[in-house]
Amino acid sequence: MEEAILILDFGSQYTQLIARRIRELNVYCEIHPYNGIEKLLPNIKGVILSGSPFSVYDKQSPVPKLDIFRGKIPVLGICYGAQFMAYQAGGAVQSSPAREYGRAKLIYIDNKNKLMTGIDAHTQVWMSHGDSITNIPDSFNVICSTSDVKYAGYSIAEEPTYGIQFHPEVHHSEQGKQLLKNFVVDICHCSQNWTPASFIETSIHLLREQLKNDKVILAISGGVDSSVAAYLLHKAIGKNMTGIFVNNGLLRKDEFASVLENYKATGLNVVGVDASQMFYQKLKGVSEPEQKRKIIGNTFIEVFNEEAHKIKDIKWLAQGTIYPDVIESVSVKGPSATIKSHHNVGGLPRDMKLKIVEPLRLLFKDEVREIGKALGVSSSLLSRHPFPGPGLGIRILGDITEEKVRILQEVDAIFINKLKESGWYEKTWQAGAILLPVKTVGVMGDERTYENCVVLRAVTSTDGMTADWVHLPYELLAKISNEIINRVRGVNRVVYDISSKPPATIEWE
Repeated sequence: MEEAILILDFGSQYTQLIARRIRELNVYCEIHPYNGIEKLLPNIKGVILSGSPFSVYDKQSPVPKLDIFRGKIPVLGICYGAQFMAYQAGGAVQSSPAREYGRAKLIYIDNKNKLMTGIDAHTQVWMSHGDSITNIPDSFNVICSTSDVKYAGYSIAEEPTYGIQFHPEVHHSEQGKQLLKNFVVDICHCSQNWTPASFIETSIHLLREQLKNDKVILAISGGVDSSVAAYLLHKAIGKNMTGIFVNNGLLRKDEFASVLENYKATGLNVVGVDASQMFYQKLKGVSEPEQKRKIIGNTFIEVFNEEAHKIKDIKWLAQGTIYPDVIESVSVKGPSATIKSHHNVGGLPRDMKLKIVEPLRLLFKDEVREIGKALGVSSSLLSRHPFPGPGLGIRILGDITEEKVRILQEVDAIFINKLKESGWYEKTWQAGAILLPVKTVGVMGDERTYENCVVLRAVTSTDGMTADWVHLPYELLAKISNEIINRVRGVNRVVYDISSKPPATIEWE
């Protein structure tokens, strides 16, 4: 079993970021609800207590069972975690006169302390708390301070337990990664051997043990997660994995043929199903966004189920679930086994009776790309922008017709190709075009036109939770607009969306 760091989640917005920083040190870690651990697992080398939106004085504040870990393995409390340990030991925690949020400087550092080794005086740290530790027990030693926070960090005598008031996982804490390395490597003695190669080797071994000679089906979309899952399963069980790639008629221009060809060229066992006419028929006359989503999802399940029944003796359904999906399905108020429905092939008929296998459930998105690279997945596939499950169906506002799909596919292809040619595709997290249910007056040659208006949307983001619009150069936007209007029959006006998320969303429906 992998040696690991355990992160106890108290509901902080930064908990996933702690995990990402530790993974960057090539050390495996897992996030669990603070109330989800009943005993110390043998592979756990250290524990990190996350921050929390709660105060230690709140009636609903998290109260973990720290006696499971304290004095047995190293513990690091961050923000609320540090406050809780100080408070529990008889120290004082008080509400700050003003919420301390933002940059601060460490004016005192005890470099003799293992946690603070290599941390420079006056280094910048990131504060985000409403309470502060105002007194500590005699067994606690101050290891760092800011001008406003005397007890910015402490260690506990006779045990490898530490607390810090700031957030080392946040980018604004300049030497935060060094501090986390001090804890994980020098204090917990983790060996930093969790690499893409080691993950692949371990996963292939475990998949072979789990699946044996059973047959597995996987819905693949041409996206990063499902594609890397397919490659990993193929490495483990070869032809016993069958991928089903459904064309719902709402993919990008020529995407069905090109993705299918890409899969087959690498030896993957993939079945392509062109069900576009079936989708168009069921979507005819439907304009309400949620209804469109449900029709697209239910029709996909119908097609997938029909194709799956053509394959004999299937025992497993594979899914491209990744770690953020798993984390988000587990509340700090109590463990839950429910994975978000839009990351499942949810609603499959019960008579299929398939067991679930999720080969990527331990990985973040950037790690999935690293694994894909190590597996030899093409860079063009790994660098693809996210694309919504319902496809162009939620980028066509109003009802969906084949002609509208054709128009939007042409517009989208020009937009994406121009971004790639100009080098802006790699700087953009997600981009696409939206067809409005609006016609506008225009002039082409000497004739009046009355045609469609399209919107271009390009955003930067790290996880899709928040996003900002990309400041594309005017000259590039002008080229894209001119080419769309000149080449796409049915469009005479192009606009650019400069809304951020929040308050807007990335997609329009």
